[in-house]
Amino acid sequence: MNLIVNMIYLALTIYAWMIVGRAVLSWLHVRPGTALFRIDRVLSQATEPYVALFRRLPMARLGAVGIDLSSVVALVVLLVAMQIIVRL
Repeated sequence: MNLIVNMIYLALTIYAWMIVGRAVLSWLHVRPGTALFRIDRVLSQATEPYVALFRRLPMARLGAVGIDLSSVVALVVLLVAMQIIVRL
């Protein structure tokens, strides 16, 4: 049982870092055809289904400014879930 919990925790940790990497790359101007573009595309495809769940929430956007905080909200929820799993 402990092995299963550790494997789930490891997978969630990797996914959390993927969300962080996606957020960092969103601040950069990544040109098509570069290695960073391919990394950004893979990270976006892997994390978009989860992050999109939080994009619909009103708290995920900062008014008329247009700052998308859905990645931050998704990361916080994921980190809380990880803490719950650790306590099992």
